[in-house]
Amino acid sequence: MALIRCDFFSEVLGLSTSMTVILPQATRAQIGMTGAAPAGPPPVLYLLHGLTDDATIWMRRTSIERYVADLGLAVVMPQVDRSFYVDERYGNRYGSFLTEELPELVGHFFRVSSRREDTFVAGLSMGGYGAMRWALTRPTRFAAAASLSGVLDLASQQGEDHRDDLYPRIFGDEPIAGGEFDLLALLHRAGAHDVHLPDLYVCCGTDDALFAGNETFRDEAARAGVPLTYDTGAGAHDWAYWDAKIRDVLAWLPVRAHDVKNQ
Repeated sequence: MALIRCDFFSEVLGLSTSMTVILPQATRAQIGMTGAAPAGPPPVLYLLHGLTDDATIWMRRTSIERYVADLGLAVVMPQVDRSFYVDERYGNRYGSFLTEELPELVGHFFRVSSRREDTFVAGLSMGGYGAMRWALTRPTRFAAAASLSGVLDLASQQGEDHRDDLYPRIFGDEPIAGGEFDLLALLHRAGAHDVHLPDLYVCCGTDDALFAGNETFRDEAARAGVPLTYDTGAGAHDWAYWDAKIRDVLAWLPVRAHDVKNQ
């Protein structure tokens, strides 16, 4: 595998930012690990960080590089600060950066597939929200999307999170329920319009403070007629859970097995 820290300028944000990128490499002689790579441009997973983290966190807290080595899968881990991956009401345009500029830059900088069937998104906590919202608002981009311990019932959090007025700064003072930031509303809109959504996967530990919101998301997906793979069990809002569950996500992703070589 090749590990790249990419520092670049974002025209959308008007500032320099970063992403961490893993690129597949076919290897045999590396002691302790072999790697695989497809004959053509590799599939790509956009892997999103949580509220207090950055573009390096998945590399520092999990063995994501080792987990994807045999899949021939590229992984792009962007940095969006504390934005919830949306265009902030009183801040920067992180939603536009993520959904419009970032994929274009990734395609320009790296040789990765741009095909829907080869493109996936996943994230934890705030990043779980970002992954689901990206998939629900740009469904033709992805084959699959996954949330690990995501903030999936955002409206229930409004008014309860007082950290530096985080929610008002990002989402404004209007009610979240039913609006553009409400994943539950987006589920029902997709179901009502028979949108061809990506495959969706949600997991959350039963000891997590966000567990009830994940249960609500599961129930609303069923009511909306949106298929969903839902996985739960013992676990807290921590890296022990996410390091284990990202392996389940990778096993679930419909990564095409053909045309992958180890030499």
